[in-house]
Amino acid sequence: MKNIFKILLVLILPLLLVNACRDEANKDWTTPEQTIHLYNTTLSSNTLYPSMDDNSFRLVWDMVSSATGPYTVQFSKTSDFKNPIVFGTSTTNSFTKSIKELNSSLLQAGYSPYAQTMLFIRVINGNQLSNVISVGVTPYPVTIPVINNPTSGQSLVLDASNPTATATTIKWTDYDYGTTVNYTLEVSKKGTGDFITLATVNDAKELEVSNFLINEAASKLDLPVNVASEIDLRITAKTESAGGVITKVSELVTFKVTPYQPAYKNFYIVGGGTAVGWSASNAQLLKNTQNITEIYTYLENNGMFRFLGQQDWNPDNYSLNAPGVNESYKYFKTWSTNLRSGVTPEQNFENIVFTGDSGMYKITIDQNTKDIKVTSSPIPTLPTELFLVGSINGWNAGAAIPMDQINDGVYEHTMVLPDGAEFKFIGQQAWGDLEWANIHTDGNSGYLGPKGDNNNIKFNGGGTTYKITANVKLGIYTIIPQ
Repeated sequence: MKNIFKILLVLILPLLLVNACRDEANKDWTTPEQTIHLYNTTLSSNTLYPSMDDNSFRLVWDMVSSATGPYTVQFSKTSDFKNPIVFGTSTTNSFTKSIKELNSSLLQAGYSPYAQTMLFIRVINGNQLSNVISVGVTPYPVTIPVINNPTSGQSLVLDASNPTATATTIKWTDYDYGTTVNYTLEVSKKGTGDFITLATVNDAKELEVSNFLINEAASKLDLPVNVASEIDLRITAKTESAGGVITKVSELVTFKVTPYQPAYKNFYIVGGGTAVGWSASNAQLLKNTQNITEIYTYLENNGMFRFLGQQDWNPDNYSLNAPGVNESYKYFKTWSTNLRSGVTPEQNFENIVFTGDSGMYKITIDQNTKDIKVTSSPIPTLPTELFLVGSINGWNAGAAIPMDQINDGVYEHTMVLPDGAEFKFIGQQAWGDLEWANIHTDGNSGYLGPKGDNNNIKFNGGGTTYKITANVKLGIYTIIPQ
């Protein structure tokens, strides 16, 4: 029996020793023991602001007698410290950094501005570690956006045949913000610093811009058409929080752009100081001849008006490039001294105010120079009566055909018109100063010109009845079949 026991002991003892060795091997001898007591930190605010930059972020723990070398302060996004980040070291039982340094470390570790994220903190010394403390913290942005496209020196030739096509995609890098960020893209003629807004976008890092949009900006910057010119591009990131507004502006990127000659704009006049009133659907189109846009029309003293790009309030409005005017409405760079922008809320900054005497004026717009002038008409007042004279009555002014007045400065007459008919409007049954006809030259433009700036209205009526209307106040005439 004793021999059997000895044999069993010999067989079992090695197995017990092997298992014991396995247990020892399975122990993580490199994991420090939690023997350091780290005290909770109290930030003045878990949301960090630039105004807190010089404030202190302080950690305190109990000294350990067996400490070897400096204490290491680590932080992590996760409580298991799978990817710990060294925040700093200390030879004492405390650690102090500024809020600015803390904020920078968080951003470098991938924390997003304006997004509250848990911050786990511990202290290590050799094989000894502290308990873990945590705090939800929200950093603020410190770096600026970086423009990746276009690149410096790049050349962009705009395509006049496809204005709505994408000319380029502007791209930039920036933080992944935890709140809404507004990006403003601005351009200026190289080196001037006179920036205008190209576009704005929220929460994006790229923006497609069309040939038309860049060409419009080039036009506002007075860049010559069909010539490569250098422009500066910058991007401003603007964020708002309880701590205030933070604005970060990128470095400039300078590239070349070759604009094209755009199609000339249509200008519709509207306003209480005009013969149209404030009805956008009744806004009057001015006459276009290449870059010159014009009309003879009535303007009222201290009356307000503006120009539309269509018979609607949107999308295009054109006004003076003056302080207070909506950026998207600014068009005219120079104007005559009898014009100014609105200066009171009632007048509205977007409106143009005419300061001359009430009466008939010629409005002339040069689209190449973006200049607008208002000059007195040779006939400054409206007629009290109006007559038709021409081939239709043998050019006999003494027997000129009376027209019916239907409104202030508006007259009409219905009659049969043959082919080759030519006529004018006169303010008396005689040749005199009161005369209106087709503006500048003979023809049928629909626009009136006073004596000295007109010629015969020509019309092929084919022997059909037409209503002829002369709106001297508005500066137009119509010939409508009945």
